[in-house]
Amino acid sequence: MARSVHGPASFRPKPGSIPESPGVYRFRDAGGRVIYVGKAKSLRQRLNSYFADFAGLHPRTQSMLTTAAGVDWTVVGTEVEALQLEYSWIKEYDPRFNVKYRDDKSYPYLAVTMGEEFPRVQVLRGAKRKGTRYFGPYSHAWAIRETVDLLLRVFPIRSCSSGVFRRAAQIGRPCLLGYIDKCSAPCVSRVTAAEHRALAEDFCDFMAGNTGRFIRRLETEMRQAAAEEEFERAARLRDDVQALQRALEKQAVVLGENIDCDVVALADDPLEAAVQVFYVRAGRVRGQRGWVVDKVGETGPGELVENFLLQMYGEAAPEALPREVLVPALPPDAGALAELLSERRGARVEIRVPQRGDKKALMETVERNAKESLNQHRIRRAGDLTTRSRALQEIADALDLDQAPLRIECYDVSHLQGTNVVASMVVFEDGLARKSEYRRFSVRSTEGDVASIHEVVSRRFKRYLEERSATGELDTGPEAGPGDGADGGTAAGAAVGTADGTGTPGGADADPEPGLDLDPAPDIDPETGRPRKFAYPPNLVVVDGGPAQAAAARRALDELGVDDVAVCGLAKRLEEVWLPGEDLPVILPRSSEALYLLQRVRDEAHRFAIAYHRSKRSKSVRESALDGVPGLGPARRQALIKHFGSVKRLREATAAEVREVPGIGPATAEAIVSALKGENPT
Repeated sequence: MARSVHGPASFRPKPGSIPESPGVYRFRDAGGRVIYVGKAKSLRQRLNSYFADFAGLHPRTQSMLTTAAGVDWTVVGTEVEALQLEYSWIKEYDPRFNVKYRDDKSYPYLAVTMGEEFPRVQVLRGAKRKGTRYFGPYSHAWAIRETVDLLLRVFPIRSCSSGVFRRAAQIGRPCLLGYIDKCSAPCVSRVTAAEHRALAEDFCDFMAGNTGRFIRRLETEMRQAAAEEEFERAARLRDDVQALQRALEKQAVVLGENIDCDVVALADDPLEAAVQVFYVRAGRVRGQRGWVVDKVGETGPGELVENFLLQMYGEAAPEALPREVLVPALPPDAGALAELLSERRGARVEIRVPQRGDKKALMETVERNAKESLNQHRIRRAGDLTTRSRALQEIADALDLDQAPLRIECYDVSHLQGTNVVASMVVFEDGLARKSEYRRFSVRSTEGDVASIHEVVSRRFKRYLEERSATGELDTGPEAGPGDGADGGTAAGAAVGTADGTGTPGGADADPEPGLDLDPAPDIDPETGRPRKFAYPPNLVVVDGGPAQAAAARRALDELGVDDVAVCGLAKRLEEVWLPGEDLPVILPRSSEALYLLQRVRDEAHRFAIAYHRSKRSKSVRESALDGVPGLGPARRQALIKHFGSVKRLREATAAEVREVPGIGPATAEAIVSALKGENPT
């Protein structure tokens, strides 16, 4: 990454020159471009934090400061003014280091062009246009068209394009919708412009949630027509009422009829966040929308919420703002932000976190949607071949590798206060997980994570060297492995764990997962007839941790004479990439595909290690209840658990039932029953 030659010390303001008032500040680069905009209750306190301890800052903040060449500020009177000015500057300058929310897809809206002489209802995407009323957004365009088709029975406003409208006016004949009474045909003057606009306004009122008066009016007219024996008109009005009711049924009722609110939920990881919003009007979900954002530094939920609300409501029409905004966490300046939104709406806007009841349940639903949105975003990003290729090449460039790391192995250690220490090894080939080749280890070392990493990497590559020596084969590497037939398939598609605990497979027997892809032609050991475990090495070993863990992995490889495998560590807290023997980390851009792939690899290793640790800890807890029974060794304990399924069922068993387990005699059975019932065995 290019570094500025200036550095923060060269433009640090003189002591005492920064005011203590609230205000907004701008960092600029050497070309005068604004690269970051921020606000503060106290400008002096905030700006001094940038220059006090450079080494303690987040890497992205360090990158911003080394890119910057100067800073200026503007003093304002209140926090609300600071919010307004910050939003204006972000919109004007589009600073590269500020959080930017982007739609995770293009959402369709139901739009009514009230700015035209004859308003038109249509489906629109993209930027909003002046003079147009918008409703939604909706998940799918077909959902809008179904709703419009129902409402045009009652509110027959124009839905045709300008070209169709002009042609109908020229020939004096309406289109099909005019003939089937789903358009009032203003093109041929069946209604005046004022009458058509009144229909459009009624349509907008219904979509805005004022539904009751229209249904009541139609029901009154229906009963009146029936009383006057105008049965055909009464039947048509009945169908109109049913059409409105069906349109309402498409919008789920989630809260009380008088509640208007927007429900905002987040799902995030260290690099990205997904935001979902449900728009509730008159107690019904009128639409939903999603965004994704690349996180800036260690951005917490409150800061994400504040940035999001400013961007979402910054240019919204006053009528688009709800009375209440439900959020997962309060922004740092919640009061000032609520005051700003209230000014824009012209009425009070409340920002709060729901604690119980229907609003809390709705928030949980929106949060599930946010998590699913983030997961789908990851899948789309990981599934793109071009993106994966770019990520691998970026890793090679950043770590100064000779070629892209087609096979990456990542190791993580998991334990609880030094007990039940386990480790995992996950494999990614061509940027995709190879779950059939995952491995897990029971760690013997009790000297900490660094020693555990050294042990596990040593065991993995010792087995690799033994297998290579036994077969007398040259290294084939992943580029000559799966996919081209040079090595007969995967190294360990269905490997079986050994008694020495070298490693157990991450396939179907170890950690069942849907869609597991076992290799149909594993690399077979000709002597044992079983698949070999570690047939070829990776291009890159990644360990979960910092410089100490990376150095331990490198030391393990050096001790075995393996010098053609690169090593790096990925530290969780700051997402820094550490190379063995280097004093400073490699800082990858937060938005880079390389960092995204390394994070996915590290998180998958962490997940796999945690799953094994929990399984092992659960097993040890089950067996600990039987530890004090005389004559009951590990084999018999396992036989008891296997026979009864759980300690709970074993505790409920009688001595006679316990004796049914092979190898358990009468005296041992009595001792087991007494121990599990809290009695001292005799």
